[in-house]
Amino acid sequence: MGPTLDRVPVRDRLLACLVAVCWGVNFPATALALEHFPPLFMVALRFSLVALPALLFVPRPPVPVHWLVGVGLGIGLLQFAFLYLGMAAGMPSGLASLVLQASAPFTVLLAGVWLHERLSARQLAGVGLAVAGLAVIALHRSQTAAWLPVVLTLCGALGWAIGNVCSRQAKASNGLHLTLWSAVVPPLPMLVLALLVEGPDRIGRSLADVATAEALPAVLGLLYVVVVATLIGYGVWNSLLSRHPSNVVAPFSMLVPVVGVLASWLAFGEVLDPVELAAGALVVAGVLIGSRPAQPARVIGLTMSAMNSSPDSTRKSPATT
Repeated sequence: MGPTLDRVPVRDRLLACLVAVCWGVNFPATALALEHFPPLFMVALRFSLVALPALLFVPRPPVPVHWLVGVGLGIGLLQFAFLYLGMAAGMPSGLASLVLQASAPFTVLLAGVWLHERLSARQLAGVGLAVAGLAVIALHRSQTAAWLPVVLTLCGALGWAIGNVCSRQAKASNGLHLTLWSAVVPPLPMLVLALLVEGPDRIGRSLADVATAEALPAVLGLLYVVVVATLIGYGVWNSLLSRHPSNVVAPFSMLVPVVGVLASWLAFGEVLDPVELAAGALVVAGVLIGSRPAQPARVIGLTMSAMNSSPDSTRKSPATT
């Protein structure tokens, strides 16, 4: 008999829920930070603050350098550059937490193409359901608002998926160490890109005003992203994954978009209309269906052990939110 949730201690269930809350609140915290810091420069700032303790206190994981760089470029640079640009362009933080779940079907498809992993009927159904929900969101937004933020957020989800595939190939024994060391990759290229795109004047103003009362919410948002969502969140999550199978722990990540939507409503009064809520529910349902363990007798063509439905839904597949 496979592992079941009733074998997970109540304490660990509560910890998994706590991580989901930390990651869900991460979206409105990011929105606060983006009100002051330019998006590309904020990516450089975020990963500089994460990379520093990694370099000082965390041993480098024994993985090939090219896969470490691939994780950093996919999850660190591409995911957050596009996500932050999308949010800066008007993507509501609650909706961003839903659309970013597209990383799960993207991971399945990329793993099928690059790694020749086969997809079960259940996972194929999950991908189809998630894609249908995303298509509804994109079409609806194109009729009622700018569609560019949705496209940018989807590009961020694709970057996350690329990082997930690289992470699988890295086969790190410690997912947290890989997560922290992958943060060493984005700062320098993102700083160069920020200087070219956003300009030294805009970046300089954001730093010059960082000690003012007006910048305090943004600074607190940035610190939340680094300390709570990344260092504490991933520390607890990887601890749970070290004690329990990933297919038991990973479904708790489905709480992240729920918390993200609720936290964005509480923080900013963001309200998703019924169409977006229904489409978001389709996305979450599709990811949840696809993340269930595959049945060997039903393999049909493109299997993977589980769809990546969280920033680290397997022991060897880290990401950040």
